[in-house]
Amino acid sequence: MDNSMLEKINRFTRRPFAENEVYAFPVHLCDNDIDRDQERFSDEALLSMSKLFVGKTGIFDHDPRTGNQTARVFDAEVVIEPSKLTKDGRVYKWLKGLAYIVRTDNNKDLITEIDAGIKKEVSVSCSANKRICSVCGCDRRITQCEHHKGQDGCHVILDDITDVYEWSFVAVPAQINAGVTKKYIPEKEEKSMGTEFKPITTQAEFDAAVKNAVEAAVAETVKKYEGWLSPEAAAALAQERDDSRAAVDALSTENKSYKLSAMKMKAANEKGIPFELAEKLSGETEDEINKDADTFAKYFTAPKHQPTPRYSGEGAFTDSKNSAALEMLREINNN
Repeated sequence: MDNSMLEKINRFTRRPFAENEVYAFPVHLCDNDIDRDQERFSDEALLSMSKLFVGKTGIFDHDPRTGNQTARVFDAEVVIEPSKLTKDGRVYKWLKGLAYIVRTDNNKDLITEIDAGIKKEVSVSCSANKRICSVCGCDRRITQCEHHKGQDGCHVILDDITDVYEWSFVAVPAQINAGVTKKYIPEKEEKSMGTEFKPITTQAEFDAAVKNAVEAAVAETVKKYEGWLSPEAAAALAQERDDSRAAVDALSTENKSYKLSAMKMKAANEKGIPFELAEKLSGETEDEINKDADTFAKYFTAPKHQPTPRYSGEGAFTDSKNSAALEMLREINNN
């Protein structure tokens, strides 16, 4: 530890501390790569935090109790690694903090764990005033866009850092290399929150605010009912269904009529009824139609031999020869 580092540390102490009284170590606070929450810091955000983090305390698991205060950052800088790229192909940058711990009996184990790499992962707590969509560039704290984190290359860029609160030793950070705990705002609430309260003083500002609110409401409604049918489309579909049912009913009725006609024609043919009278037969089934045809057939089936009418003057024949001939004729007719 050189004198310049010791001087920076002593800016935060109530009395000057000697080199053997403090333990200094580097901390990988955060970087510009996309983290597990599909968020990342902008390069400008890292530069802002390099100043804001100086003097901030280090605790455990973001528990703000006084007894959890362990270390303090006395210097910070942005480190650029040109040979390393982020997940989306940008030059990798990270925020390096220099922190110190007072050497006491209570801190011996912690210092040993830091040197051994056990206490390594850290997470920072800060407030980002802008949450920018990486696809369309809109600020999602003002308006909601149609893109979703983790889909189609979309992630949120944290920018305009207004404050940092603390950094903590944690087991699993949000960022792979360091860890970031942001002031998280659920997406459904982002659209209704501005960067800060600003009174509307002009008609143009009012119109812009109304336009943003309407666009956000429309976008939310479209997303909510995505894939649903519009009332017009639903009505058209219902009409198409009703028309199809009517067509099916008509075909069924027509088919039934043809079937009845066929059964009547068959019965008429079998029972000897003229075809032009087949439609006069009644019944809905083949048995009913045949029964009615049997009744009809009685009026149209003639006997094999009709009796020959008697000669009105046959009584005039009195001789035996004529009587015998007449009797023979009757027998022939009767046979």
